[in-house]
Amino acid sequence: MTQQTQQAEQTQQAEQSDQAEQTQRAGQAEHGAVRVTQKTWPADGGHALPLPAPGPLAPPRTPGGARLWPKSFADRLTAPLPGLRALARFAREGSLRPTPEGLADIQRLPFEPGPLPRVDTRTVAVTWVGHASWVIRIGGLTVLTDPVWSRKILGTPARVTPAGVAWSALPRVDAVVISHNHYDHLDAPTLARLPRDTPVFVPAGLGRWFTRRRFSQVTELDWWEAAELAGVRFDFVPAHHWSKRSLVDTCRTLWGGWVLTDAEGQRIYFAGDTGYGHWFERIGARYPGIDLALLPIGAYHPRWWLKDVHCDPEEAVLAAAEVGARRLAPMHWGTFLLSGEPVLEPLTRVRDAWEAAGMDRADLWDLAVGASRVLDRDDPRS
Repeated sequence: MTQQTQQAEQTQQAEQSDQAEQTQRAGQAEHGAVRVTQKTWPADGGHALPLPAPGPLAPPRTPGGARLWPKSFADRLTAPLPGLRALARFAREGSLRPTPEGLADIQRLPFEPGPLPRVDTRTVAVTWVGHASWVIRIGGLTVLTDPVWSRKILGTPARVTPAGVAWSALPRVDAVVISHNHYDHLDAPTLARLPRDTPVFVPAGLGRWFTRRRFSQVTELDWWEAAELAGVRFDFVPAHHWSKRSLVDTCRTLWGGWVLTDAEGQRIYFAGDTGYGHWFERIGARYPGIDLALLPIGAYHPRWWLKDVHCDPEEAVLAAAEVGARRLAPMHWGTFLLSGEPVLEPLTRVRDAWEAAGMDRADLWDLAVGASRVLDRDDPRS
């Protein structure tokens, strides 16, 4: 049996299981059951893999330094990449933009730019720039996540909402975290605006991309590894995704999310780009007490094509519960139109799923592009 035939059969099996998985999640949302317990997930070969007890956190690595990595991280994939059958179906049906009816609400996309909140070393605040770009203020640091200030990125229509924070309005950027190398998360023109001594934390294998551009403080991490900067801990954690930036580099670099923890234990989880799956419970077990989860809710239609790599809104609500996050801030929607769902549908669905799950409405931080929120230190849950 050829590899292409195996990929086609795997894709067909994934398509057949999609409907059953969606029905299960719909039942969970209907009954308000957002936390899933005693779950097992299929490992390679289809065997059940029980969730292990969390191990101790790794001691922080010394920032910077060259490291040796495998030539490929394809063994980290949690779903097969599309095979010939799926590619042929997508060529027939492919809809990477909403229909004209789905585009009608572009003018209603929430856009409320405002000044960045005042902070001190004990304040944690987030500002949504758009897509997966955030300004995180934690432990006295200003951290950018997957910074994309460009109006247009390769292969994608121009952004439908401007960047929520003017580049000139940023304070000094103390660090940048990158989730993976896809163009809508790793934007060369934006990164070129940064001083080359800006500390950058990146997935395994991606450091060379930065050092070739003369960045001098680049730290590459594997899953479950950490580094520390000025008292803030940066942990790199798994995600259900993949990497590719050219025709010949599929899965040559790793992908993942970041858990940022300050000296007082305040903790933010930035999921990057991810589908739904077993990693959320493992992250929650290893990093208890996450105060806020920044989770993707968009770019999910058609579902048969995107479910393995992008959460839909209902899955994002489940994921927030499984990582043990007290609050959810949705992202990865309303900026670049990467898929076929109506432009406002992700927001509507995440609000409905949050309510159906019986969660406190105040803990859904469904921010407009450019808006900010500050964690309340007086909140007994924080």
